[in-house]
Amino acid sequence: MIHLGVNIDHVATVRQARRDIEPDPVAAAVMCELAGAHGITIHLRSDRRHIQDRDLHLLRKVVKTKLNLEMAATDEMVEIALEVKPDQVTLVPEKREELTTEGGLDVVSHEKQVAAAVSRLKEGGIPVSLFVEADHEQIEMSKRVGGDAVELHTGSYANAKTDAAQSGELQRLIGSGRQAVAAGLRVHAGHGLTYRNIIPIKQIPKLHEVNIGHNIVARAVLVGLDRAVREMLELLK
Repeated sequence: MIHLGVNIDHVATVRQARRDIEPDPVAAAVMCELAGAHGITIHLRSDRRHIQDRDLHLLRKVVKTKLNLEMAATDEMVEIALEVKPDQVTLVPEKREELTTEGGLDVVSHEKQVAAAVSRLKEGGIPVSLFVEADHEQIEMSKRVGGDAVELHTGSYANAKTDAAQSGELQRLIGSGRQAVAAGLRVHAGHGLTYRNIIPIKQIPKLHEVNIGHNIVARAVLVGLDRAVREMLELLK
């Protein structure tokens, strides 16, 4: 069974647009779990553009399924994670000027920094996933630095302009999934996944988890969060 982690960052984005108290991502997390989501994902960015420290601390108390904290491999974030103890940390790249995460984490170029972060997190009892491109060297290095899982960046697949291009990207993801499984890594996927493109993604071998945020929140604006989550769960069956 493929698990669905609902990323609620953009619930917080709407709140922060007015620097108000609503909509509350903590309430959204409860609704997602009641609808059947297997986990809640948030990205605590260094610039705090959406999720705030208050959200993280409350979500740790409220989430009953799995709290997945996306974060940069920085000393500040590692300290926060070790204090809060999410059920999983996913290390992601982070640029201040980006609208959303652009591309996978370059584990090869930042081996020492990533390895140090992974080591500290695992010593604290926190499993670590690495958000990487579907690339042989990145997956190999993810295993070498001690990762428990890789989350394959599906942005190129999601943004493909033709059926042929999308098919090519899907085959690349499938191949990387096989490599990750052979290396003993759990396989996750995420970025740009929608109700329209999710079904082919299920071909990735041993796919354990997908993390989807923007498209679910966008649909929830029209049909409600409960229905939006349930519809995605149906497609993942």
